Amino acid sequence: MRLSVLVSVLRPIGPVVVGISLGFTLSLLSVSWVEDSCHFDGKEGDGTSLPQDGAPKGARKPSSISAGAEADSEEDFEPRIVPYKPVQQSTAKKLFRAKYISTELGMRERLFVGVLTSKNTINTLGVAVNRTISHHLDTVVFFTGMRNRKVPHGMQVVTHGDERLIWNMYQTVKYILEHYTGDYDWFYLAQDDTYTEADRIKTLVEHLSMDRELYMGSPEEFIGGEMEGRYCYGGFGYLLSRPLLLRLQPFLENCRNDILSARPDEWLGRCIIDYANTNCVDEYEGMQYYHYELGKNSDLNKEGNDEFKNALTVHPVSDPEQMYRLHRHFTEIELQRTYDEIAKLQAEIKNVSIVAFDGNRSSQWPVGINPPFEPKSRFEVLRWEYFTEDQIYSCNDGAPKCELRGVDRMDVADVIDVAMGELNKKYKPVLHLKKQQLINGYRRFDPTRGMEYTLDLQLEVVNQKGHSRSVTKRVHLVRPLSRIEIIPMPYVTEATRVHIIVPLTLQDRSYVNHFLEVLASNAFETSENAILTFLFIYDPVEAQQVSQNDIFAGVKAQINAYERKYPAVKIPWISVKTETPSQIKFMDIISKKHPVDTLFFLANVNTNVNSEFLNRCRMNSINNWQMFFPVHFQDFNPDVAYRNQPPPAAMDLVKDAGHFDTSAFEEACFYNSDYMATRTRMAADVQENEEILETLDIYDMFVKYSALHVFRAVEPALHQRYRHQACNPRLSEDIYHRCVQSNLEGLGSRSQLAMLLFEQEQGNST
Repeated sequence: MRLSVLVSVLRPIGPVVVGISLGFTLSLLSVSWVEDSCHFDGKEGDGTSLPQDGAPKGARKPSSISAGAEADSEEDFEPRIVPYKPVQQSTAKKLFRAKYISTELGMRERLFVGVLTSKNTINTLGVAVNRTISHHLDTVVFFTGMRNRKVPHGMQVVTHGDERLIWNMYQTVKYILEHYTGDYDWFYLAQDDTYTEADRIKTLVEHLSMDRELYMGSPEEFIGGEMEGRYCYGGFGYLLSRPLLLRLQPFLENCRNDILSARPDEWLGRCIIDYANTNCVDEYEGMQYYHYELGKNSDLNKEGNDEFKNALTVHPVSDPEQMYRLHRHFTEIELQRTYDEIAKLQAEIKNVSIVAFDGNRSSQWPVGINPPFEPKSRFEVLRWEYFTEDQIYSCNDGAPKCELRGVDRMDVADVIDVAMGELNKKYKPVLHLKKQQLINGYRRFDPTRGMEYTLDLQLEVVNQKGHSRSVTKRVHLVRPLSRIEIIPMPYVTEATRVHIIVPLTLQDRSYVNHFLEVLASNAFETSENAILTFLFIYDPVEAQQVSQNDIFAGVKAQINAYERKYPAVKIPWISVKTETPSQIKFMDIISKKHPVDTLFFLANVNTNVNSEFLNRCRMNSINNWQMFFPVHFQDFNPDVAYRNQPPPAAMDLVKDAGHFDTSAFEEACFYNSDYMATRTRMAADVQENEEILETLDIYDMFVKYSALHVFRAVEPALHQRYRHQACNPRLSEDIYHRCVQSNLEGLGSRSQLAMLLFEQEQGNST
């Protein structure tokens, strides 16, 4: 019993004792013991060994190992105090990230096209080449010797400053090496008297390996036979791979100094053979470089051999008209090949569908077109539009019926003609159909397949004996969605300064304070690259009283206050006297006070301007290419949208809070040069009728007189509070109607207006 008790008492103490003993032992082992140096006589038998210099040895660290005299000398050590110095954090360098993923990943475009031209032919053959291939290829650059006084519109021209042919070729290759070898895999060079089938050139390079040193074209022997090898004849164009040009780059100066030749294509061929050891070939990896030499006074309709039909390039082309005829001829060939391929694919789909589970029913109509859209709910059901040859029963303005005109009328006429052609193909020669009238027409747009049509046609049928009768046929047609094409656009930058122009009338004064507050927080405080200019509009009576009673005195005081608050900001203003305010009259004054490369944003004082929209204004306005007319989001009337409740502090872009006002064309982004060019085109009409300046706005002017693109799109970053606009009856009927329509649509949504009418009727009934 005692033993058991003793064990039970010691059991909890035992681990503690063992732990303390073990810790004490480890601490002794980790301590470095050093003996004090004592003086000995060095006699034998003292029990202490002395080193050679008479000093006693110190005890070693447990972890140290003695290694002869060197180790012994290291055993006498003294502790050294290392002061603590905090590590200074170096400023992190900003990591450079490419603007585009393709740049960061090192991805290159497939084909670069260079056209050799001259100052005498750039306005004739050069323009013809540009019009036939530029919309098929991403980059087409024209290289010439002497500078021309006027560069044709829409062409990228590089001038070398010398008309010598060899020098022009040398400078062209050098320019390509310096600017384009990092962006493209293949380089196609041709003369301006060469017709190039652009799609076939693209197809050729897509099937060639990009890492080969390839020199491909029409091989020719050197004149005189003094040199072995073959060069590519420049008249039919030639392809150069990127590795070949990079290998040639270190020796380009040697080629210029050492090689003498009268022809630029021969000079380049000798340079490639000498320093890259590569000859011209017309076939590689099973791909053939087809070309065709066009004879004098040749008839394209009689050129029916396979060599001409399969040609990638045709040479020589004598004039632009012949260039356009060649382009039309080859376009018709490619179109027919496309139709044949579609018919072949449709036949294959029919053959395969026979063995399917549902048989022929598994094949959708038309064959090869996406199946119809299937709505998931009743809100996604596609709406059919009813039309006749003259009327359509679904109008944009909500009217029950309106006249069929413009592209809609052309579309309906084209659909009827196609239906008649297909019916005659099916029933001839047994029956002959003559259209009498369109009884019913239905159409709807299917986002998965295109525009669908159903036509009920009343036809006159004439048999082979001459007897006729009237029949009705129902025809179904589909205009499928075509392949999406990426259109190359000029390069734009977000660094462009935006000049914000805000016209002000007497009724706009109360909105200036809110406008400046929003613009200050979004532009002034962030140092946005934008300049604000106010345009004070006085009528004749207000202008006479400006010295005694300036209606814009308060606005000018606000401008001075903001200029004192933000010393780096200057807000200029211009005073204008007119009876009939007009956007074109205002811009005539503004345009003369700014350079031609100025980017204008014509704004409304009720608009909230922020940096996001200013960047979109810069990106969507392209000098000599495109104007941008944004569709702002406007709040509904708070008395209608938030009846019997306070409106929220911040409005959201939801359907119950407002709408995108498609009837408003007040805001616009455009360059001064584009405005001046368009204004010049309408000068003749203004001389005949000066009132046209008052009946048109900026949008109508650009649409009617400019040849550039007018881009209009909804803009969520452009927000307007609700206000009732004062529509000017002196303006044109269309502009006045748009103003009235904007006021009506801005009251509230259909459900909100219906609820308001319902409450009013309930109140009247009680």
